[in-house]
Amino acid sequence: MDAGELEAELRALLVPYEDVLEADELYGIEVLHRPGSKMHDWFAGVRPGKGSGKLMLLPIKTHPELLDGISPALRKRVSGDALFALKPGDEALLPELGQVVARAFDAYVGTPPDGDG
Repeated sequence: MDAGELEAELRALLVPYEDVLEADELYGIEVLHRPGSKMHDWFAGVRPGKGSGKLMLLPIKTHPELLDGISPALRKRVSGDALFALKPGDEALLPELGQVVARAFDAYVGTPPDGDG
């Protein structure tokens, strides 16, 4: 799997949430957020990387416990406080990352908007 295919797989992890969340663009990156929310109250987005795919998962900033219990291999792919940077060869991590995305979605929809934006 090359970086473009990996990026497409990361985008596919967000498809189940497109029926509930709205897509918008922030700093040139498509992100999903609650309908009617402020622009900086977003859930997730995928951005291209040089030879990698990057999934930004904002609920991790306010709910770091979402990373509790993840595998060491996935933990190595966490960059900063809300970014997963996967490279070709990391495809085996996608199912686990999908589970983290699902938990993050539950945390996001259960957290009131912060009014920032």
